[in-house]
Formats: sequence, C-alpha cells, structure tokens
Amino acid sequence: MEKMKSLADQLREKMVKTGEKQLTGPAAEIADPPKKTGKKAEKAIESDLLQALYDYDNSHNKSMVHVRLEKSTVDVLNRFKMATGIDVTKIVAFSVKHLFDTYPELKNTIKQFIQNTEL
Repeated sequence: MEKMKSLADQLREKMVKTGEKQLTGPAAEIADPPKKTGKKAEKAIESDLLQALYDYDNSHNKSMVHVRLEKSTVDVLNRFKMATGIDVTKIVAFSVKHLFDTYPELKNTIKQFIQNTEL
C-alpha cells in the first residue's frame, strides 16, 4: 500500500531527482505552455478601418442616445473592445457617422421631411 503513489507524487519525485530539467508527457505541457506570438495584433493594426477607429475622436461628443442591440451584437462589440481596446461608444459613434457620410441620401430624406413638415 505504501508503494502506491499518485501521479502528482510521482511527478514531484521525478522533478526533485532530475532537477526539473526533463519532464515528459502531460507534465511537460503544463510546465512549458505554448507561447503566443504578437502577429495577430500587428495584423489588426494594418487595417485601414481599424486605424480610422483608433484615430476617431469622440471626446467632444456630449449627446446621449439609448440604443437597443441584439445580444449577439453586444457580445461581438464587447469582444472587439477586449481585442482592440476601443470603447463600444466610440465604435457606435464612428459607425453612425460613417453611415451618414457614406449614404448622403439619408440626410436628403431628413431634409425632405423637415421641408414637408414646415409647410
């Protein structure tokens, strides 16, 4: 009964005997976790859109709008914030500005509505 040892006890003895230099099997994977490279972060910054988001300044914006988004969209936005460090309000402000700049017919629709209501 004394000779029965747990895997942890066996690994401890082996580490003490070998000076923690030679680990094999599952213990080796735990001792040497795979190192992550910074290539993903470098590639992400190369995007023009992402650089435009970093450069966009919404610090002067003071108006608030309450929006309702799907849960999946909110999850993606939160993950995007964790991945890039860009705040969700900055993403939304940039996106709305980009939408109106890209599709000027939206502004024309608003102008037509205002002209029709004043009559």
